[in-house]
Amino acid sequence: MIRRIGILTSGGDSPGMNAAIRAVTRTALSNGIEVVGIKDGYRGLYEGNFMSMKKTDVSDILDRGGTKLGSARLKEFKDVKVQEKCVENLKKSGIDAIVVIGGDGSYRGALALTKLGINCIGLPGTIDNDIPGTDYTIGFDTALNTVVEAVDKLRDTSSSHHRCSVVEVMGNHCGDLALWAGISCGAEIVVTPETGYDEVEILEKLMYLDRNVNKNHAIVIISEKMTHVEDLANKISNHTGFSGRATVLGHIQRGGSPTPFDRVLASRMGEKAVDLLMAGVGGHCVGILENKIISMPIEEALSTLKTSRKQLYRLFDRLV
Repeated sequence: MIRRIGILTSGGDSPGMNAAIRAVTRTALSNGIEVVGIKDGYRGLYEGNFMSMKKTDVSDILDRGGTKLGSARLKEFKDVKVQEKCVENLKKSGIDAIVVIGGDGSYRGALALTKLGINCIGLPGTIDNDIPGTDYTIGFDTALNTVVEAVDKLRDTSSSHHRCSVVEVMGNHCGDLALWAGISCGAEIVVTPETGYDEVEILEKLMYLDRNVNKNHAIVIISEKMTHVEDLANKISNHTGFSGRATVLGHIQRGGSPTPFDRVLASRMGEKAVDLLMAGVGGHCVGILENKIISMPIEEALSTLKTSRKQLYRLFDRLV
């Protein structure tokens, strides 16, 4: 029987994490289960930085970005001795199980603890939408809205000066943010890990748009780590009729009040996590597939490739 559960957020923060913390806390308390917040992710777990969570502790956080519990990386967590110390801290505090909110690295930590006897459930908290086993991650929708708002504003000034705005968005090794933003904003070119980077093709397309279509502006949305966007913008200025300008949105994409979609998604996932722990399930992660909240073993999720977005890439190509 579960009497006390812990909750931690790990890795990069994402809008909606607080909504998940709130859902886990209130769902557990309503079932007579005590909740302990673990500060600063796995580092706080190792250092025993715990705090008791009451219903009022999660009031007024539903609409806030970031994470109330804080987040920090602990590379040493890969060491079994460090993991065993964490388990020792949990047992001393009477914590029977944990909900871990974060990315794939956080999932691996949750799996390691489960194998050491502490049931853990992972929730996908990342703006990158790069975790298999779920159509959407907590924070993706909010980050997408932030990108779209920024690109819409860039288009206004670009069209006034015959410019091409090259906008770098986050995503790690997943192109979802760039792709979805490209469709939402009517971008002329989207560059992601899935499309690959072909500089000659990009420049030729922009020359065609300038000379044959008479476009007075252009938008190129590119995933991070694909190329140096300042260099690309300079080449656009030198080889096309557009004046190239680079914008790196950076960590602004992680901040801000979560959208209603992310608030509801995080709440549904948080409730599911507590239900799983009450049923004695550990080593699972929660996801949403075809609008249904599901769970699957973490090992299965981590060994599965992220679903291809071929239909969305085809749609983008048809709309350009």
